[in-house]
This record gives sequence, C-alpha cells and structure tokens, in this order.
Amino acid sequence: MSSSQYDIPTLIHGYAQGYFLMADEEGNNLNWYASRQRTLIPLDDRFHYPKSLRRVLNQNCFSLAIDRAFQDVVNGCADRDQTWISEELKEIYQQLHEAGWAHSIETWRDDELAGGILGIVIGGAFIGESMFYRIPDGSKVAMVKLVERLRSQRFLLFDAQMMNPHLARFGAYNVTDSAYRNLLRRAIAQERSLL
Repeated sequence: MSSSQYDIPTLIHGYAQGYFLMADEEGNNLNWYASRQRTLIPLDDRFHYPKSLRRVLNQNCFSLAIDRAFQDVVNGCADRDQTWISEELKEIYQQLHEAGWAHSIETWRDDELAGGILGIVIGGAFIGESMFYRIPDGSKVAMVKLVERLRSQRFLLFDAQMMNPHLARFGAYNVTDSAYRNLLRRAIAQERSLL
C-alpha cells in the first residue's frame, strides 16, 4: 500500500468528495468508486422497521456498544464468500479508526458480539461501509440503535451507499449523485460526534 495514496488526509478527502473504497472479489485492485445513485437511511419519520423487530427491541436482549470490538466488526463484515473488504482495506479501516474517523456500532448479547455496523464519521455524516451479524437480528438492532444515536447527536446524513432489500425494509431511499454530494457538503460542515 502506497503511504501517500491512502494516508489519512487523502482518505478523508476522498470520502468527503462522495467516493468510497472497494477491492475486487479476489481482494485485489483497491480503488475509489462513486455511483449514479446513493442510498440513504432516513433520520426522520420515514425510518421504519418490521413489527417483529420491535418485539425483539422490547425484550432488551441486546446491549449497544461503540468501538468496543472494532477489528472484530471489520472482520465480521469481511467474512463472506465474496467480499470487497480486502486485507489492505482492513488495514485502512484500522488506521482510520486509530485516527478517530472510523467506528463500529455493535450489539452484544451478554459477552457475545451479536452484530455490528462499520462506518466513517465526517462532521454530521455517517458513511456506512458494511454490516454483519452472528446472532439473528444483531445487525438489525444495531441499525435501529445507530439511527437513534445519529438523531440524538443531530447528524444530517446516514449514507448506506447501495440499496439492497434489507435496507429497503428500514425505509432506505435513493438520491441522485448530485443531490447526495450537496447533502454531503452540508453534513460534513457540521460539528458532530458519534460518541
């Protein structure tokens, strides 16, 4: 990895311009990407989730933590048959975490990591990179708790990057790249903290 190509200022500049990093399915060719549409998780009353998840939340069987097991969340997000999170990208996430930019939002059941979400925080923007679960509903509860946290901290943007059926169940919606970049500019100008 070239130290200048992926140093912290360059990385934050790339994310702040609306790009994201991905490797190919073989874990090679790490590069910056953008998309014509971006998927956002609403931070207003458009956010919703299934009634079955409401029952799980009411049982209080999961607890929330931030950055308690960052590397475990990164590894969990990468642990799938085909992944865009290469070893090089894992190292980059660790560097961003140590510099205070990358965070893990985790759900725990007793002392077991149930699931989590990996993201980059720049100002009032949370840029979601990936999520995973080890215990059913672990990542879904993390999503609800993260939205609650972002609302309470007055974040302007929760970027989920690309739509999938799982995100659609939470009210995720697409915006054009130009609309996304305008919103991102406003969000990163804000002073916010996830912690």
